[in-house]
Amino acid sequence: MVKPEELKFDEKGLIPAIVVDSATKDVLTLAYMSRESLAISLAEKRTCFFSRSRNCLWRKGETSGNYQDIQSITTDCDKDALVVEVTPQGPACHLGTHSCFTNPLAEPENPPFSTDSLYALLQQRKVALPEGSYTTYLFRKGLDKILKKIGEECTEVIIAGKARDKGETIYEIADLMYHTLVLMAEAGITPEEIRRELASRHIIDHKVKQEKMTGGSEAK
Repeated sequence: MVKPEELKFDEKGLIPAIVVDSATKDVLTLAYMSRESLAISLAEKRTCFFSRSRNCLWRKGETSGNYQDIQSITTDCDKDALVVEVTPQGPACHLGTHSCFTNPLAEPENPPFSTDSLYALLQQRKVALPEGSYTTYLFRKGLDKILKKIGEECTEVIIAGKARDKGETIYEIADLMYHTLVLMAEAGITPEEIRRELASRHIIDHKVKQEKMTGGSEAK
């Protein structure tokens, strides 16, 4: 474990901090930390930076409410830069986007798929409603139609699973996930909110398991 005093700050007393979404691994922003802001971040488990433009400490989310809960902080081989993995409570960028890095200079021919990118596309479809799009059809038909489709897809997943048909089960689960994401876009529920809910259950489950193990030892 590296100690904070081992880190190498620049001549202005700052160290670059690359902030990454711990769930999606998206790079959210590049900021700078001073010794004081790093100490605050470690103590509060939320990002605190040093604003070079304002020349003062800056707690992310202090005014916007878009806090970043720290999951881990790692330094590089030279100990002069940090990667801060966080669970964001809202957009990282002041422009309202998930990440500050949204202006590509070069793009891969086949961008990697993610549920977040699909959700973003569904949000675009909801606003633009392009003709000929099945997603447009669902949004125009409204909530009842979306819920009906989810019910149908649930049934298809059960049938495929019961038949132990792996390929068909994958296909039907994908259909169910797509329609569930459409419902989320319709209801204004983000993938991040679902991840936070699952993470909270994981923590509770872990604690329950620990309590059972402790209780079992005490009983013996």
